[in-house]
Amino acid sequence: MAKWKLAGINFEHFHMGDNLRTAFEHPDVEIVGVCDEKADRMADAIRDFGIPESGVFTDPDECLEKAQPDLVWLCPATAGRVELVQRVAAHGVHVIIEKPFAATLAQADEMARAMEATGKLFAIHWPLTWEANHRTAKRLIDAGAIGEPIEVHYYNGNRGPLFHTHDKIERTVEQVAAEKPHSWFYKKALGGGSLLDYMGYGTTFGTWFMRGKAPIEVMCVTDDPPGLEVDEHSVTIARYECGLSRFETRWGTFTDPWTHQPQPKCGFVIVGTEGTIGVYGHEDHVRVQTRDCPEGRDIPADPLLAPLTCTLDHVVDCLANGTPLEGPLTPALSRIGQQIVDTAVLSAAEKRPVKLLG
Repeated sequence: MAKWKLAGINFEHFHMGDNLRTAFEHPDVEIVGVCDEKADRMADAIRDFGIPESGVFTDPDECLEKAQPDLVWLCPATAGRVELVQRVAAHGVHVIIEKPFAATLAQADEMARAMEATGKLFAIHWPLTWEANHRTAKRLIDAGAIGEPIEVHYYNGNRGPLFHTHDKIERTVEQVAAEKPHSWFYKKALGGGSLLDYMGYGTTFGTWFMRGKAPIEVMCVTDDPPGLEVDEHSVTIARYECGLSRFETRWGTFTDPWTHQPQPKCGFVIVGTEGTIGVYGHEDHVRVQTRDCPEGRDIPADPLLAPLTCTLDHVVDCLANGTPLEGPLTPALSRIGQQIVDTAVLSAAEKRPVKLLG
């Protein structure tokens, strides 16, 4: 079977290196092109994945016309996505876009419309979808292990988006301080800030765990770091018909959760009518309380089995078999998460509770 041809376009988000690593190692995928207007941002990927000069571009249209990919992975700044998605969609290719979905609900809807018109697959890449313990928590919830889910409590973040680059290569405090004034992560107009970077995880996965429930009202508070125009810490309370849930984002955790879990621990607690599930980043188990085991017990995470091991594995399987995307990758579920994020942004700006937008 011929391999699926993939191009990586726009390297503004450092996850592009990780994503191309997945493509490079996938037996059914071939990287046929990389593209960014700033050639230096592609240097590591070109070297590490052996991209020939003929597969390196600085113009998206030229990349799409010459490389002829089946599938494009996009990693632009959060607020700079609509025009790029529309431009790529015009070439009739399947698209994966890096998390978060969008900077605003209106932008999310514009991108979804552009892709719907092509009939091609459109996936949102939420890496936490493929943590084995998250999938185990979802299986247990769907099996009724904790009754009906009624609350989600979420805390997530890292030391800051500039502390790690391609393949999670670490950077020094001095390097981070020097880059902050120039990085899109710290530009309000480009969709920077911890709220937009991490809250979509909580609200999208919270919606997944809560079986599609959406809140009625949202209240959000953000910090105001001196010398910065975006937040590094946000706390949001969402009121559902069934109760209150909390979503907290943080750039500035004591450690990165993929190396050492900070305190508070990054992850989720889902409360149900008959029990609770604690699922924390990169742990090999979930913690479950039930009526018959109120002291709680650790349940080992289910092994990830193909084709549900990573976003690219799932997308390739869907393309090969004509099956639909599932869970957080779908624009429909991610849209509810984006509604909550948009409402939180407005609430933080106006310093008041706001009815769910959209």
